[in-house]
Amino acid sequence: MSTREVEPDVFLSRAVELTVRIAIVALLVVWCFQILRPFIVPVVWGAIISVAVHPAQLWLTSKLGGRQKLAATLLTVLGLLILLVPLGLFAGSLVESAQALQARIAGQPIAIPPPPADVADWPLVGKTVHEVWAGAATNLGDTAKQFSPQLKAVGGWVLAAGAGTGAAVVQFVVSLLIAGFFLVSASGGVSAIGAVTRRVAGAEGERYLALAAQTVRSVAVGILGVAVIQSALLGIGFVAVGVPHAGIWALLCLGLAVLQLPTFLVVLPIVFYAFSVETTAVAVVFTIWSLVAGLSDNVLKPILLGRGATVPMLVIFLGAIGGFILSGFIGLFIGAIVLSLGYEITLAWIADAADDEGDGEDPTAPRVAPTGDAEPA
Repeated sequence: MSTREVEPDVFLSRAVELTVRIAIVALLVVWCFQILRPFIVPVVWGAIISVAVHPAQLWLTSKLGGRQKLAATLLTVLGLLILLVPLGLFAGSLVESAQALQARIAGQPIAIPPPPADVADWPLVGKTVHEVWAGAATNLGDTAKQFSPQLKAVGGWVLAAGAGTGAAVVQFVVSLLIAGFFLVSASGGVSAIGAVTRRVAGAEGERYLALAAQTVRSVAVGILGVAVIQSALLGIGFVAVGVPHAGIWALLCLGLAVLQLPTFLVVLPIVFYAFSVETTAVAVVFTIWSLVAGLSDNVLKPILLGRGATVPMLVIFLGAIGGFILSGFIGLFIGAIVLSLGYEITLAWIADAADDEGDGEDPTAPRVAPTGDAEPA
């Protein structure tokens, strides 16, 4: 039997063996992914939190005489307190409000005052609002039955939102605990991740890893940190004016600031409220304070978002917002990391292409004429 007759059989056998190996590895990867899928989001959140607070852990470790585990434990407990204490106060206030409403309903029937006459003059919706309001004032039960499908839909949405909020809180608590574990084993984790990135990206792996960590910190400070500062300033103004449930309004401002939406959607009605219940001087001061606090992100964000980053602030910002639109809240970080890495890889590819073009021909070398004689440089 000749060599040419044997080679196709050997090639086919090796191709089949390689296909089987790839299929087994792919099956194992998919299987592992299915097993770990319920834990992926908490683990990713834990990694993001640990990367964001790692500089604080280093500072606290130095203050505690090098006790890394104690610093990680204190930061984890502090994070849990920051999350759970406001939620507990909010839940307690909500329960008290519900109990007061229930006692009021039990003590006397709900009475809705008739609508003012000028409601019917409102543009577009005035007539409809006046009719529904007058019907509810006359016979609330019949009006409720008339709008029962809409009320059921709203009630279902409220229940779903409440359940989603509870699940998010539990998930975030688990993420904080995972972040604490990552902080305890920070040195070993960094070494392991560095080995993986070097395996995947070669010599540039460590630089990309440092870029991802810096991007997480930039987003945490430049978007979340600015949103916290902005909502805190607005909350101080709400408390000073005596706005009812000021904490809830400040929380709504925090959500809008994180979503990169204008906080004036919440502040503007409160400004009108201040002018209706306070003196003109107090209302004007509150309006100026709210204006400064609402526009503070335009000053803080350019300072904090790109601080220490090697990529332009616009790349981080677009990645964060696009990631949020695509993947929700966690996309703020994932989108910024992916777009920053893509930006750096694109620059490296362009630089390598330019180097290859430069190495292809030496501009100082003499050119060869078609006749074979060298032209002078």
